[in-house]
Amino acid sequence: MQPGGQPNMQQIMEQAQKMQQQLMTAQQELAEAEVNGSAGGGLVTATVTGSGELKGLVIDPKAADPEDTETLADLVVAAVRDANRAAQELQAEKMGPLTSGLGGGLGGGLSLPGM
Repeated sequence: MQPGGQPNMQQIMEQAQKMQQQLMTAQQELAEAEVNGSAGGGLVTATVTGSGELKGLVIDPKAADPEDTETLADLVVAAVRDANRAAQELQAEKMGPLTSGLGGGLGGGLSLPGM
């Protein structure tokens, strides 16, 4: 703090730039990370990135009944949802510590470009 209780603007800017770099690094790590979700006891497995992009889908041949495609579709949806849940947990783990300081700091919030 400067005399008179005013924050040092240079320190605030440096802190904001550091936080922005940490957020960008965490976002890149999430985009590169992969998590899996499954349904039907492993009959269908979905792989998504930490940012939620579907990267792969593995379907056990036992799940592919031509007479019951609805069940297969349900298993695919469930596996993708499970993988996205895992991706959200990873996002919270990576981004939570970084974003928790944004809401209450610097006068009620900090807006960073690209966020």
